[in-house]
Amino acid sequence: MDTYRFERTIPAEDGWDVVVAGGGPAGVAAAIAAGRLGAKVLLVEATGCLGGMGTSGLVTAFDPMADGERALVGGIMREIVEALYERGQLAPHVTPDFWRRRFHCWTPFRPEGYKLLLDELVVAAGVEVRFFTRVIDADADADAGTVRGVVTNNVEGCRFVAASTFIDATGDAVLTDLCGAACREAGRDTPGIMPPTLCSLCAGIDWETAAPVPGSNCPADQQAYFEKALAEGHFSHGDRHLPGMFRIGGAVGMLNAGHVFGLDALRCRSLSDGMMRGRQLAREYVSFYREYVPGCEGIEHVTTAPLMGVRENRRIVGEYELTYEDYLARRQFADQIGVFNKAVDIHPYADSAAEYERFREEFHHTGRFEPGECYGIPYGILVPRGWGNLWVAGRCASSDVQVHGSLRVQPAAAMMGQAAGTAAAQSLRSPRPAGRLDTRQLVQTLREHGAYLP
Repeated sequence: MDTYRFERTIPAEDGWDVVVAGGGPAGVAAAIAAGRLGAKVLLVEATGCLGGMGTSGLVTAFDPMADGERALVGGIMREIVEALYERGQLAPHVTPDFWRRRFHCWTPFRPEGYKLLLDELVVAAGVEVRFFTRVIDADADADAGTVRGVVTNNVEGCRFVAASTFIDATGDAVLTDLCGAACREAGRDTPGIMPPTLCSLCAGIDWETAAPVPGSNCPADQQAYFEKALAEGHFSHGDRHLPGMFRIGGAVGMLNAGHVFGLDALRCRSLSDGMMRGRQLAREYVSFYREYVPGCEGIEHVTTAPLMGVRENRRIVGEYELTYEDYLARRQFADQIGVFNKAVDIHPYADSAAEYERFREEFHHTGRFEPGECYGIPYGILVPRGWGNLWVAGRCASSDVQVHGSLRVQPAAAMMGQAAGTAAAQSLRSPRPAGRLDTRQLVQTLREHGAYLP
């Protein structure tokens, strides 16, 4: 590709303590945590709402938050779920046991209620939010490990924003990559790229017929019906992995189905083609439910998500890399900022029977804990190696491929975000850089703000 030298003078602003790039579960938790601790926080988000995958991506179910005995996920994430429950914004069959006790249990929610709640929480924390705004460049010294500012772009044009600390919660490690920090890209130094899914909302479902078992999240026997439809040639592919339909309202469901194989979410052309393919697949899956699944005869396809449900693309090289050996050992860390127990959930890399069986074995057996077990999330995976005022939270944190398959989901992202925001606020009062922060103080502050850190 040819190059073009581009120079211009743009408005500049400073005075911010923390700039958070990305308003998904990690970025929201980071901004709220730092704001509540007195920092002056700017949160920039590329879409028109907060919540990321849970709202713009329509992944409207929080992954497991308890271990069969106790709640593992506390802090801001638990505060959000409790508030959604009190407001009647969780699925009608959900009880507090879903996130306080039950083992490997998902908690479905209504995305509009989630959006409104997050708006209220960031405003109450004194955070300034700029929607429809992207970080497009950074002024950073990679040798010194310091970020001086970022260039943002929105309807007003480009602007340089200086700050004391920065948190990359883009999910794609966009800011970290712009700064020149080391990252790993899926498909280039990994076995493949985990395929994303374009999720949908559907209405007109008779849930009493579709899910007759009390407390059930999804239609009974949907996998069996799905395999029958596959055998009869209903689909344009042979993908046997069906995450499925999840109940989120009286007659409403979230459809998480249709892997877009071969999509590289770090390449715009691939992402654009993938959105078109995702919409085609959504139509196939909706017609499957209508034709094969009892209770779904009157199903209506309301919308596909405006944001692709990316599962994997880029991860940072952190001060520590959480490994599968750590996971299997149920390892706990002196500097851990959370604990988690979701199974390793690496969706099939390809449309083949062998890949589907690999996924089934890993998710249901080798990569799954027993009730009462968990692993620690160490602080070091949030800090790009050698950087002093930059943190990363969410699915692009520092881990190997297998642990990423567990850690990439919304509750874990929120815990990492709360820790990153707390660490950034702490660093403002301390001369220590991110990699040498007093983690005892960090852990104590997280405990005081509701994190479960035994």
